[in-house]
Amino acid sequence: MKLRKSSAAIATGLVLSLALTACGGDSDDKGGGKIAIGIKFDQPGVGLKTPDGKYVGFDVDVATYVAKELGYDAKDIEWKQTPSAQRETMIANGDVKFIAASYSINDERKQKVSFAGPYFLAHQDLLVRADDTSITEPSSLNSKKLCSVVGSTSAQNVKEKLAPKANLQEQGGYSECLTGLENKAVDALTTDDSILAGFAAQKQHQGKFKLVGLRLSDERYGIGLKKGDTKLQGDINKALEKMKSDGSWEKFVKANFGPANYKNEPAPEITEKG
Repeated sequence: MKLRKSSAAIATGLVLSLALTACGGDSDDKGGGKIAIGIKFDQPGVGLKTPDGKYVGFDVDVATYVAKELGYDAKDIEWKQTPSAQRETMIANGDVKFIAASYSINDERKQKVSFAGPYFLAHQDLLVRADDTSITEPSSLNSKKLCSVVGSTSAQNVKEKLAPKANLQEQGGYSECLTGLENKAVDALTTDDSILAGFAAQKQHQGKFKLVGLRLSDERYGIGLKKGDTKLQGDINKALEKMKSDGSWEKFVKANFGPANYKNEPAPEITEKG
């Protein structure tokens, strides 16, 4: 009697094990099911959640294309907001599969996460009020009120290298900085020119702001993923190469930045490889 019960238990265990294997397997690598992708929700032209709940922008288009190449339809994507200061944590915790959120590749971040790409080259610039003629170069920011977001490389670049006497104010999102700029609570907003162009091109902001036109840094946007995941890194790089070669990259750039007359750089060479 005991032998029969034991044999039955083993058989049941084997059936369950096989069933779980069939359901799970390596679906993460081959698509299927849902995929969580991190983007920005507050960057017009780059990554934006609209009032009606849609997600638009260059990073959104790129991430959707990459996800499709990984085997996921657009309806399978769960978009997650990833503030600058939380990107590495969300990747490490497995909250997202990958992040496409104006995520500049640098050595400090590469200690914590891996990158695929880059897929875009932006430059740090300044956004000021349209009638402001006092800010023409980085040193003009000394003793001025400068706004950026917590965790951004742009803010530290200005404070440490370009205008150490600037009064830096860090906010949770760029929209707060923009409100401060419009209300004259701050004198300039600094981040990548692609993001600034997206804000300036919005209908409600047209004519209010202008880019100073400085190229203060090179910002290579990469897709962030779990450190050491060379399989996913390689798959994403293949998708990015295909996106460039089939004309989709150029199409996405024109659709999202064209209205701002933004002069973008050509698609960069992919350098982040395992």
